Amino acid sequence: MKASSSRLAARWLALATAAAILPACSVLQPVKVGQDMVGAPQAAVQARFGTPTDTYQLADGTQRWIYSKQPFGQQSYAADFDRDGHLSTFRQMLQTSELYKAKVDVWTKLDVEQHFGKPREPKQYYPLMKREVWSYRFRHEDTWPSMFNFYFDDAGVLRQTQITPDPLAEGRGRRR
Repeated sequence: MKASSSRLAARWLALATAAAILPACSVLQPVKVGQDMVGAPQAAVQARFGTPTDTYQLADGTQRWIYSKQPFGQQSYAADFDRDGHLSTFRQMLQTSELYKAKVDVWTKLDVEQHFGKPREPKQYYPLMKREVWSYRFRHEDTWPSMFNFYFDDAGVLRQTQITPDPLAEGRGRRR
């Protein structure tokens, strides 16, 4: 009797654990969940991920929803919808390959915002340089906690980018 009750308890524990883990999948693996939803209507995406932090109507007639985890997170997810309102792509934008797509002397503040979402860090202005700086937290090469900094001139044109260590991550993970 004791053995069967412990087996029953173990089964219930396994079921309870599975029930707790399954809803967390969209939180722990949002890119996979989003990519599995390609073709779904906007309502289904919103039901799964909630209200986006930013929405943009793009020049080609498509729409982008941003799910930003900034200012303290290192992710900003883009859900792109075709003209019919169906999900076409879902990806993490704050990664090295996406950040390097920014074109100095071509992109504007609007281009950066539409690609990565609104900056959630306080904007900085350096009067001697005449540059406004927007910063986004990310993991450089998926490893190092970093900040990607966009420098705009007074006309709002991207003039420089820079990667710096994330000051909030300083000291974390160092061996003593």
